[in-house]
Amino acid sequence: MIVEPLELGEEGALPGPLLTELTELYASNQEFQQLSGDFPDPDDIRPEQVAASLAEELAQPGAEVLLARSGGRVIGISVTLAHHPDPDDPDPWIGLLMVHARDHRMGFGRELAEIVEKRFRALGRTGVKLAVLDNNRKALAFWRAIGYQEIDRRKDLRAGRDSIVMRKPL
Repeated sequence: MIVEPLELGEEGALPGPLLTELTELYASNQEFQQLSGDFPDPDDIRPEQVAASLAEELAQPGAEVLLARSGGRVIGISVTLAHHPDPDDPDPWIGLLMVHARDHRMGFGRELAEIVEKRFRALGRTGVKLAVLDNNRKALAFWRAIGYQEIDRRKDLRAGRDSIVMRKPL
């Protein structure tokens, strides 16, 4: 797996072929899209919606979008925040980690999470947090399996959805 930061094209746009791959990635995770409600119609995710979502993510201070590739194609994405909007929270956050549905259960999610953790560890960070929608049982099982522990329950900042905050020491 090769992981690299997302590179925007001219005028901050995503190159067309990459946007097509990213749209396929988001659309392949239909169950998550239905649970999250991030897109108006999870059965019809459009490139312009994905581009707008990623632009919104990248507009956050300290945000980074990492693309994971294998065999020359995009297989996953991770969105991280170097600092939570709460100034009293010292940990970086994983805002999104998604693997293409065709590549589920092949170890790519675990590998991408480990790469994100290593990047934060190299920066001297001592832990990483994330929030999982409390109705997303598969995601909760995944994060628990790789060492994340529940530390809080609260509404997410973006849409006020019930979420479970998890942390892993680095």
